[in-house]
Amino acid sequence: MRCFLRFLSSVLFLSFATSATSNFLQRESSLSVETDSDLLTSPDKTFTCGFYEVGENAYCFSIWFTNSKNRTVVWMANQDKPVNGRGSRISLRRDGAMVLTDVDGSTVWQTNTTATDVQTAELLDSGNLALKDPYGKILWQSFDFPTDTLLPNQPFTKNKKLVSTLGRGSYDSGYFSLYFDNDNALRLMYDGPDISSLYWPDPGSSMYQNGRTNYNSSRIAVLDEMGTFSSSDRFLFSAADMGPGVKRRLTMDYDGNLRLYSLNNLSGLWETSWAALTEPCRVHGICGRNGICVYTPQAQCSCPPGYEVTDPSNWNKGCKPKFNQTCSQANETKFLELPNVDFYGYDLNYSSESSFNDCRKLCLEDCRCEAFSYRLTERVCLTKNALFNGIRTPSFPGSIYLKLPASLETTEPNSLNGTNPICGIRGSEIVTGSPSMYIFTVYLYSFVSAIGAVEVLIFVLGWWFLFRGHGVSASVEDGYRALSSQFRKFSYAELRKATKKFNTML
Repeated sequence: MRCFLRFLSSVLFLSFATSATSNFLQRESSLSVETDSDLLTSPDKTFTCGFYEVGENAYCFSIWFTNSKNRTVVWMANQDKPVNGRGSRISLRRDGAMVLTDVDGSTVWQTNTTATDVQTAELLDSGNLALKDPYGKILWQSFDFPTDTLLPNQPFTKNKKLVSTLGRGSYDSGYFSLYFDNDNALRLMYDGPDISSLYWPDPGSSMYQNGRTNYNSSRIAVLDEMGTFSSSDRFLFSAADMGPGVKRRLTMDYDGNLRLYSLNNLSGLWETSWAALTEPCRVHGICGRNGICVYTPQAQCSCPPGYEVTDPSNWNKGCKPKFNQTCSQANETKFLELPNVDFYGYDLNYSSESSFNDCRKLCLEDCRCEAFSYRLTERVCLTKNALFNGIRTPSFPGSIYLKLPASLETTEPNSLNGTNPICGIRGSEIVTGSPSMYIFTVYLYSFVSAIGAVEVLIFVLGWWFLFRGHGVSASVEDGYRALSSQFRKFSYAELRKATKKFNTML
């Protein structure tokens, strides 16, 4: 009976193979990197499987969306070890294993199905590559080994991770991941060369404040065909365009944000229908050691005064000091204030009800201290032994005070103007509210300080016309875009001077 089933499956495969495309690869057959037509295509033509070019003479055995503009990859077998553009092939061998070999015949990747009764490899409409026996039972599937993307109806369980790529246009494994932690909760983590840091959900809030629970007996999550994602830790969200008939993917992006995308069938482009973080700078590690994420209003990386970028082509390496970090005497040390800047974690000391001078003294007397954070309204002091996860945002009610040699010449803190965009994602845009509010506040300070009656009048009239044209729903973002070109930006020193002047008038 088994021999008959094998014969029947072989006949069925050959009938499919005579068509222009096939979703089957028969036992003892292979696909070559050199033959463009050596592809598997799902029956509904949504997905294609084959060799995908990732660099010059470098290919990965992959699955991608057939009709997306950039052939968006959803799975790779040999992500971190591409094969040669000549002589490489993927084979379904007689012993049941699917094996990827390089030009020299060496094995780069293979499935754990040796000595099994695998008969065919089949690309399903779901985007799942499945190895099946003659009875149709799945013995291995790509859904069990995700890379950076989760597809609808692909179970995400405790032993799986979504790992980002290293950067824009790169397919190497990166530093950000989505996974189930030991407390049964879904989390996003930065695991870089220097540090590991959890940043989503908000590490400063409790499990229940984040709408989660760890009192669950399983770790499983799934994105359904309607665009709803549900997890056993009670995390739940739905796509902005929730409904049937939309091609979607949930991707751990290289900038550390987890996003749900929907495919626009007309343009072939992806549109963001949900994102874990609305503020890109909330991602930890994005600007490396000593680096600060700033809004300009786009999210960008910058080095603080006294520091310089380590590698302009790779912000994961952060910033390096322009001085030797030694244990200096008090008269050889100065502190430079960075308003609204915070570095998350790596606290040497936490003190409440502390005065500024006491906080400064704690850092001054500790050779390990590189800076201290102080929040005047809360009288909270935190001394830092390392500067990671830097962010400048007007919502932070304190300042960072950098510990620097007194002899070091530094620029004003307004030099945190950003040098490298980090939030651009292929096929999507991120819209945030807080950066525009920050810029609006900066401009408002400059108006109040001493711009003059004429410019103030132009501003008021412009804003009135803007709201008249757009109605009450007009946003600060609209106002900023419409009017910002009419005024010059003021330096940090000018704003400080203007603010003091304004305060004396109140």
